[in-house]
Amino acid sequence: MLDSSDRSVVEGEVRALRQEVAELRAGQAALMKAVEEMTQTFRSIAVHLGIASEPYKKGGAGGSKKEIPGFA
Repeated sequence: MLDSSDRSVVEGEVRALRQEVAELRAGQAALMKAVEEMTQTFRSIAVHLGIASEPYKKGGAGGSKKEIPGFA
């Protein structure tokens, strides 16, 4: 069994680990945002240079339901 001093040491370690996990998650979220921004930048550069093209997007909800002949 743990006495009160051992218990407080364990609780302190658990709090420290929780804090580290929270910091890691915040870092991961920031990294994910940076990667998304970098991906968007590379896509924009590729489109600008003519290496890639914008993906075709069909008309929105207000668009025509009729298919273009030959593209069905």
